[in-house]
Amino acid sequence: MEVYEDLLNWARGQDIELHGIEPRPLSGRGIGVVSTKSIKENEVLLRVPTSALRTAKTVCKKVSSKLPTGSRVHGLLAADIILNPSPKYKQWNAVMPSREDVWASLPLTWNRRLHELLPRSARERLRKQETKFERDWTAIKQAFPDSKISRNDYLYAWALVNTRTFYYELNGNSKLHKDDRLALQPVADLLNHHDSEGCKVDFESDDCTITSTRAYAPGDEVYICYGNHGNDFLLAEYGFVLPQNRWDEVCLDDAILPKLSARQKEQLDEVGFLGNYMLDSNGVCYRTQVALRLICLPLNEWRRFVDGEAGAGGGDAERQQQEEVDRKLVHLLRKYQDMIRNTVERIKDSEVGQPCQRDLLCLRWTQIQSLMEKTIEKLDV
Repeated sequence: MEVYEDLLNWARGQDIELHGIEPRPLSGRGIGVVSTKSIKENEVLLRVPTSALRTAKTVCKKVSSKLPTGSRVHGLLAADIILNPSPKYKQWNAVMPSREDVWASLPLTWNRRLHELLPRSARERLRKQETKFERDWTAIKQAFPDSKISRNDYLYAWALVNTRTFYYELNGNSKLHKDDRLALQPVADLLNHHDSEGCKVDFESDDCTITSTRAYAPGDEVYICYGNHGNDFLLAEYGFVLPQNRWDEVCLDDAILPKLSARQKEQLDEVGFLGNYMLDSNGVCYRTQVALRLICLPLNEWRRFVDGEAGAGGGDAERQQQEEVDRKLVHLLRKYQDMIRNTVERIKDSEVGQPCQRDLLCLRWTQIQSLMEKTIEKLDV
């Protein structure tokens, strides 16, 4: 516990205030924040002065001056973590996840052959991360050609920034690109995610406050919500999935797009409905309904649906059409479940990567399969 005591002593020196909470190790889950007393709703639990934040303005001049004008804040903060020799953040850095922990959980650091086994949404988000990282790593190599920093050194720092920054808006950064309104926050970055908001985060000109939005008993873990994200997003961005996630969703593009002819894809593209077919606990999205109707129905009926005229022919006709669409959906979901089972078997038979990485992949595919099965049961066709 000494490392946490050192952090709290350092935090007090930065005028950071903790009220009824403290960081603690959690069994099998790294570090979190727990309540040390009974907490009521709407209590301020943490106050961090803006002077304690790490932002673009706090990056060491010896670092920022060598990087191109307009460099992204993500890349700047990562460069500062790895290149700034100042001991100012020693106690804060000491509670950051280890490189081994990051490598075990975050797909960005995994063997590329495991990337192929990610769900489509996670895979697409990962590609965007890779593009951003390569942009920032190229800038670092060009700015510091004599540095002994390796790609993995910078990737570790970049991953820390990716998983631990807070998005904030103040008058002083309103002109920045949305992706550049980022700040690293001591102590606050130890708060874990929950799909239901347990605390709210407010940025003001002088400080950031974390305020409870529910009651906590002594010893309860205190959460914030990183956003209304499904588990594919959480897996790609943060390296974990929630056992229960009310925002979870599944991309069905791999199930639906292969069933479309080239002409049908053109027709969907013309009306802005090609791809991004999603399923969540409430069923499939409207985009999916549009695509399925193009597969199932005569073209004139499909156009009526797209134009918002569905139901004009009478309730029975519309009900029959929906039943046909539901049958097609169930058929495609069952085919997709077969593919998922094959994918899980491939993962289990593989020796690529670490066992914990393969276990996380299997868990995610199992969650997807369960979400599909619930939809099939609801439709009951």
